[in-house]
Amino acid sequence: MPTFTGPLQLSNVLKPKIWGQPDLAPLFAAPPPEDPLREGNSNLLIGEVWITDDVSRFLNGPVAGMTLAEASEKYGPELHGASWLGRRFPILAKYIFTSDWLSVQVHPDDAYAATHDPGNAGKCEMWYFLRSDRQAAILLGLKPGVEREQLLPAFAAGTSRDLLQRFRPERGEAVFLPPGMVHALGPGLVLFEVEENSDLTYRLDDFGRLGLDGKPRPLHLEKGLDVIRPELPPLRDLPCLEVREKYGLRRFILANRFFALEELTIRCMASFCASPDRVEVLSVIEGEGRIENAAGWLAYRTGETWLIPPGTSLYRLVPGLDTRLLKFYVPDLEKDFREPLQRRGIPATTIRQIVFD
Repeated sequence: MPTFTGPLQLSNVLKPKIWGQPDLAPLFAAPPPEDPLREGNSNLLIGEVWITDDVSRFLNGPVAGMTLAEASEKYGPELHGASWLGRRFPILAKYIFTSDWLSVQVHPDDAYAATHDPGNAGKCEMWYFLRSDRQAAILLGLKPGVEREQLLPAFAAGTSRDLLQRFRPERGEAVFLPPGMVHALGPGLVLFEVEENSDLTYRLDDFGRLGLDGKPRPLHLEKGLDVIRPELPPLRDLPCLEVREKYGLRRFILANRFFALEELTIRCMASFCASPDRVEVLSVIEGEGRIENAAGWLAYRTGETWLIPPGTSLYRLVPGLDTRLLKFYVPDLEKDFREPLQRRGIPATTIRQIVFD
């Protein structure tokens, strides 16, 4: 008998940031005034809500009270599935809320991280925008004609934004950020970010700001300049292929060997078969209802995160209100993305825009 036979709920972890927002509605509730997170700072800004953090805690099932890191270490493939043999959860996912610019930054690949930051993985990631205000902006890649030699003086002077391409993202837009892509998020955004389970970031330009501790935040110029790939084009405004299902809509957003992301709109009872080879994660961004399987049912609502372990088998979502959720997992690129889209007649040239080997 498998240890995990039903959905498992994870707690959220809120991260204060100097560029965050005071209001996380309608996705999440901000910490109440008496919350220890607000101690000594009634004007606390929350910049990130991590939903698969190592310290996220399980709220039900045989691992109730354990952190995600503890359960992953103890159960490994029984929790993650046989397709992932590591003892750490394979994917880090978070929501980001911005009221100001984040630093200009870049991430290394696995090979560079193993050599220069042993014990860390590299960081391949993506953004999926849920809200984009009128003043919203992102920086993505170098402007045409900018030479590598121009970067260090600009980083030192806090003027690197002038050398980077600037865009205004739209709601529902997906951006792929392979290692080596220099980037920054601007104000007025709410987005979902999913990536390798790594927080390894090389900060290049923080515009002379002070951190929450009142001190300048460190830069990582030598390593950052090592890994920047100036030739990378901005991989944004991807097609996000939408198909109709009996329960509503299924949106194939993006896939690579580290993670895949779909958006599901559930308008009536929807039956699913959990993968026998991997864990899947459901993040509810709108709506409420029940999640059911042979072991019973549990209520879900906006802002919750549910793991579907390999032993779950069949399960159903029964919406009380129309439900939108993000589903992410480590994919088999052929079986999970290319083949389903080919069967629906999507041209190979279009599929290549959202499936990255």
